[in-house]
Amino acid sequence: MGLNSAKGDAVKMNEIVSLKDIVVDFDGERILDELSLDIHDKEFVTFLGPSGCGKTTTLRVIAGFITPKSGNVFFDGKDIASVPPYKRQVNTVFQKYALFPHLNVYENVAFGLRLKKLPEETIRPKVLEMLETVGLRGFERRSINQLSGGQQQRVAIARSLVNQPRVLLLDEPLGALDLKLRKEMQLELKRLQREMNITFVYVTHDQEEALTMSDTVVVMNKGNIQQIGSPQDIYNEPRNAFVAKFIGDSNIVDGIMEKDFLVSFGGQEFACVDRGFKPREPVQVVVRPEDVDIVPPSAGKLTGLVREVIFKGVHFEMHVDVEGKEWLIHSTQASQPGELIGLAPVGMQRLRDACDDFLLRLAVGIERDEQGEVIERSVDLDELVAVRAVHGDYARGSKTFIEQVVLQIRDIAAEDVPSAEVYPSRRGLGVFDNGGDVEFRQFDAGSIPRGAVFE
Repeated sequence: MGLNSAKGDAVKMNEIVSLKDIVVDFDGERILDELSLDIHDKEFVTFLGPSGCGKTTTLRVIAGFITPKSGNVFFDGKDIASVPPYKRQVNTVFQKYALFPHLNVYENVAFGLRLKKLPEETIRPKVLEMLETVGLRGFERRSINQLSGGQQQRVAIARSLVNQPRVLLLDEPLGALDLKLRKEMQLELKRLQREMNITFVYVTHDQEEALTMSDTVVVMNKGNIQQIGSPQDIYNEPRNAFVAKFIGDSNIVDGIMEKDFLVSFGGQEFACVDRGFKPREPVQVVVRPEDVDIVPPSAGKLTGLVREVIFKGVHFEMHVDVEGKEWLIHSTQASQPGELIGLAPVGMQRLRDACDDFLLRLAVGIERDEQGEVIERSVDLDELVAVRAVHGDYARGSKTFIEQVVLQIRDIAAEDVPSAEVYPSRRGLGVFDNGGDVEFRQFDAGSIPRGAVFE
């Protein structure tokens, strides 16, 4: 998926739907503002955003229920602006399901096939196979009014899928279900998408729902796309303050980008995963609540006063006053209201304990071959170096990943650092001295016990 649209009748890569410069106005109000995006075949795509952001309107443009004021809609590279909804290779599952109460389960699913005037010997096996797929085999003669909300939703999905669409559009179909059933259906929808091997385009305002099911998330606000990416990219690397605030909980503070991979705020410097900013450029820093460790005040890079502690089941949610700004911190260990605590990047304290009094001494060099590929050179390593791994494409073990880690630790470990000053994350990278040879080894920072010996 991307912001570039297919042009003309040429099919680019495996794009199945392309929207180009779509404009939609309702009563003089701009709903979609020159929106452009591509949807790839066999992908689970979710439009995510607050109410009124334009996500359902975008879905209805694809379905053909809304004709845009301007712009083009391409399907398999063909402009389908003049193609009516019933002739498009898409089907829609609505929030209210739109089932026929006077028809039983079998006839609801068979409805679209009967409109095509297919013979009963063709309809029956298709309907029974689809009911088997959604887990409703044996419910053929059941009245719609005798079904639970989850069962009705499965009937609506079966009715849409039995026509074998290339794209299934789902407009907040889980909104009417209770929390437990909604979570079950999230997994069920993902399973169906994999088994049917077709494209799902899903609309929701529920962030957890989008992160759970999607291959690609499109975050929208006020008729514009704010960010497109994988759930991991959207959560870990929000493009702007809106995305950071809308996707999960965030602490957003003003900082200064000192240089690549180093940001300062609150009078302290912190390793980060970003680069490409101007030296000393003002930035907004996003700190997720789960990326903060609570440590003694003397060991923290920042200190704060606990104002409120709320038990959330799997963790405690703490509201902490840090230099006059309220921070949100998630931890399995609860502090007490009124307690002064230290804050540190997650994992730092655990690795300090594990490494004890190891010293870091590092000399790193890199060079490139004629094709521009990175060649690792010798590393003078006395003991251990553990650094925070960068996210996204760099976390896949590629040479680019190694290069970025090298660039980061060159600055971090430019001189001896007492007490193993390290910057781990859930994705950690260890650089080990293996008989004089350098060995890159991934590890989980949280699994390292106190006093661990690295071999």
